[in-house]
Amino acid sequence: MSVLRNLERTLSELVEGTFGRVFRSEVRPVELARKLVREMDDHKTVSLSRTYVPNEYVIYLSEADRAKYEGVEQEVSGELCAYLLEHARREKLALVARPVVEFRTDSRLSLGEFGIQARLVRPAEPEAAAGGPAAVQADHGHTMVYSTADRVRGPVEAAQAGRAAPAKPLLLAEGRRHVVPPGGALLGRSRDCDVVLSDPNVSRHHAEVRPGGETGWTVRDLGSTNGVRVNGRDIRGEHPLHAGDQLELGTAPVTFDLT
Repeated sequence: MSVLRNLERTLSELVEGTFGRVFRSEVRPVELARKLVREMDDHKTVSLSRTYVPNEYVIYLSEADRAKYEGVEQEVSGELCAYLLEHARREKLALVARPVVEFRTDSRLSLGEFGIQARLVRPAEPEAAAGGPAAVQADHGHTMVYSTADRVRGPVEAAQAGRAAPAKPLLLAEGRRHVVPPGGALLGRSRDCDVVLSDPNVSRHHAEVRPGGETGWTVRDLGSTNGVRVNGRDIRGEHPLHAGDQLELGTAPVTFDLT
């Protein structure tokens, strides 16, 4: 069993074991771990020789969910940090410091919703401690909000404004129909993807289908090894999708449709 799976099992045991009675909450530690990994992968910074990822993460919980974690946040935070560290080592991603996970409360969130903000924060240099330049910080965009009920994803500001993405998009892949959540879907071989593909020519996090553009939906290559094609043509960046479009992720065929 892999180290990551062992860590995931440890998180599950926290739910069902000693602290089981505490975690009668809509937001579970395993779900937090998977979304933290996604945020790490989504916010890569590529240098000449390394790919850096955020090392500081803030998890925003509703008041009701945060109350369930009272007294055990330190244990859960430690397991989540270990999960992120092992993922970075396995994927050969560079960290400027050991991952840090902090919990905060956001009264705008409902039960079962949680937000994650990822930042790359470089440790202060010795001269900074003596009144010199401060640590270099890079804030990677908006806080992302997730729902454990239907995996809705989007910026907190958009969620509060009540903006809705086009409804009922479908992805047909490997004989299965996948309903795309309003906030989009991640496609790849990794088990934390929304649409998991078994084709070995598909990268772990290969592409993302998300709301946007004049047609309502787009597909974006996430720096995959074998690229993305739409109707037989290679794409770069975001590409608009229409009902019936035929996608190829490496050699894996995927059909996009609307119902």
